[in-house]
Amino acid sequence: MQIDKVNVYKVSLPFTGDFSISRLKGLSSIIIVVEVISDHGEIKGYGEGLPVEFITGETPASVVKDIKLFTHNNLFPWNLNDVSQIWDFADCFPNGKEHNAAICTLEMSLLDALAKRQGKSIIEYFPKELCTNSIFYGATIPLAEKQRIMELCKMIRKMRINKLRVKMGKEFKQNQDAIETVKLMFGDDCDIRLDPNSAWDRDLAFKHIPLIKEHKIKILEEPMIPNEPNFAEFAEKIQAEGVILMACETAITLTNVKEIVNKGLYQMINVKLSRNGGFRRALKIIEYLRTKGIPFQIGCSVGESGILSAAGRALCLLCKDALYYDGSYDEFLLKENITKENVTFGQGGKAGPLPGHGLGVEINMQNLKQLSDPAETITILRP
Repeated sequence: MQIDKVNVYKVSLPFTGDFSISRLKGLSSIIIVVEVISDHGEIKGYGEGLPVEFITGETPASVVKDIKLFTHNNLFPWNLNDVSQIWDFADCFPNGKEHNAAICTLEMSLLDALAKRQGKSIIEYFPKELCTNSIFYGATIPLAEKQRIMELCKMIRKMRINKLRVKMGKEFKQNQDAIETVKLMFGDDCDIRLDPNSAWDRDLAFKHIPLIKEHKIKILEEPMIPNEPNFAEFAEKIQAEGVILMACETAITLTNVKEIVNKGLYQMINVKLSRNGGFRRALKIIEYLRTKGIPFQIGCSVGESGILSAAGRALCLLCKDALYYDGSYDEFLLKENITKENVTFGQGGKAGPLPGHGLGVEINMQNLKQLSDPAETITILRP
């Protein structure tokens, strides 16, 4: 398969409502989409990256710049015939965090194109010992006022989903109201994870301990900023209450994850495709966690389009041993999408493989172009 050119789009996706977290205002997202065109337009592969500056330092502009640079790398497979070429390309970069969204986007587009050419799903390129035909996603409650949370809880209950990830902020009273509202709506029939997105300082973290204990919260995700000097003290206290701490923002590279495991302050890891640098890097982290007996979940970033949702679905289906799955929120989160297929999960959060080759989705080119910034769309021609 001969790749003729690579198109790069900067896309703005509007949300159906406010889906804010402590570190980001949630009204829309900006994603980078790569379109790999091969064999005179016969095959088109797509990939997506969602840069989050406060985690990896990446911005939409830096991801586009990296993609332009990486397509000129000697290992970029302009003549693509085997998946090993994609792995060689993904492996040629240093194990840092600064280029993860760009690597993810290119790797994904190449996998999608090759799988379409070979008439298979991208899942077939990975080991299947822990593969499953169905998984069950949980739901996420954003930072919001009580009435908004009640409305979301009603919708989630109607979907028969009881695994909830509740976003926390910097205001104790708002956090308390959120937890109590969720408990009011679900009673004890819910599995709650709290996620402050590293927004708490020492005093605020310790103030939450009685609340966490009272409502029997079992998992707390990345509560404090990286390298917070009081975190070890808090970790010891919260673990004594039987709470599992899950690393997210600090678990970006395999090196990071090894350091986290060695320190022993976190007992669980959140793995995300774009943040961790694509399938190759994410699965290396997961394999390491498996060897250490460390539990993990497959997560997502706020504002993924159907492309990244489809890729996340594939990663989830490769990991029946993950404790939780987040993602495929398209219908609930996005006012407009760029895939023709609805990648949203069904009742109970149940989801299975997407039909079709590659990622299993077809792009709505009209939406892609309407939601893209034409001034920042670039084309990279075959050398």
